[in-house]
Amino acid sequence: MLDAIKKEVEMRKDYLEGEKIETIYFGGGTPSLLEGESIKELIGLIHSFHPISANPEITLEANPDDIDSDKLHALQEAGINRLSIGIQSFFDEDLEYMNRAHNAKEAEACISLAQAAGFDNITIDLIYGSPTTTDKMWQENMARAFDLGIPHISSYCLTVEPDTALDRRITKGIQKAPDEERASRQFDMLMQASAQAGFEHYEISNFAKDGMYAKHNSAYWFGKSYLGIGPSAHSFNGNSRSWNIAHNAKYMKAILEGNKLEEETEILSPEDRHNEYLMTSLRTMWGVNPADLQEKYKQRFLVKTKAPISQGLMQIKDGRYILTPAGKQLADGIASDLFEVG
Repeated sequence: MLDAIKKEVEMRKDYLEGEKIETIYFGGGTPSLLEGESIKELIGLIHSFHPISANPEITLEANPDDIDSDKLHALQEAGINRLSIGIQSFFDEDLEYMNRAHNAKEAEACISLAQAAGFDNITIDLIYGSPTTTDKMWQENMARAFDLGIPHISSYCLTVEPDTALDRRITKGIQKAPDEERASRQFDMLMQASAQAGFEHYEISNFAKDGMYAKHNSAYWFGKSYLGIGPSAHSFNGNSRSWNIAHNAKYMKAILEGNKLEEETEILSPEDRHNEYLMTSLRTMWGVNPADLQEKYKQRFLVKTKAPISQGLMQIKDGRYILTPAGKQLADGIASDLFEVG
């Protein structure tokens, strides 16, 4: 797999047309299983084919059970300067329900280890809406994250993907299904508690303290070009989106034996680009700037926003259209109502 990934980096060296790289993100799957030397080699390879900014944000996703002092030192030596840790919860009941490999004790210990090793740019994932998570437990989850001094939190509603172990357990009646009402209530709790703790709710699922926004994810929301390497990885150049085959063995065989990429490409229409801008911008605290819309869409956008504004779901601030807390509960639906159809 590493050989295939390294070869793809070289094969796609011209995709970004010489644009300077500001962020590198090791994510999807479990990149923390990689040895530090392998990560260092990949970062060096990226440097050899792309101009890199002076202080790039280089993030690695890690599971708590993969983290120890030696691993953290190896990651620092490799060039990782930001950690994204899949905590999910500080309660064993939640972690068992989600079939996580770590326990609550490991969840807390790995954060302390990372901080002691000198990592100050840390984000953790927290999940709300689980049938095992009472409101009191959710309040304690948030309080624990705040007390630990985490500068960035990504928090998501529990979703059950089809044909997963959790989906099968729910279908068989072994586990309870998530409760939408509970999820909505806990999202409200999250918005209120994070604001009181000094966090900016800068994107629907992301909360940052002291301006510690995730630069990599922010690039997606601002519509910047990006290159994805590896199975299932997506790339975007402003006019089209492409994605690699998801099958690991077929991905490796195509590159290593056939010297080609197994990928699909979608050319984005003007309507597609308009709709994607709305979808991503509305998710952020900066909202939609009508001046950024194509002229033929601008007037229709202004007309369509009258309804969500009157319903208290959207507001205008400094000329930008921003969702209210109530609107954030319905972000995807509001965006789709503003879409243009080709």
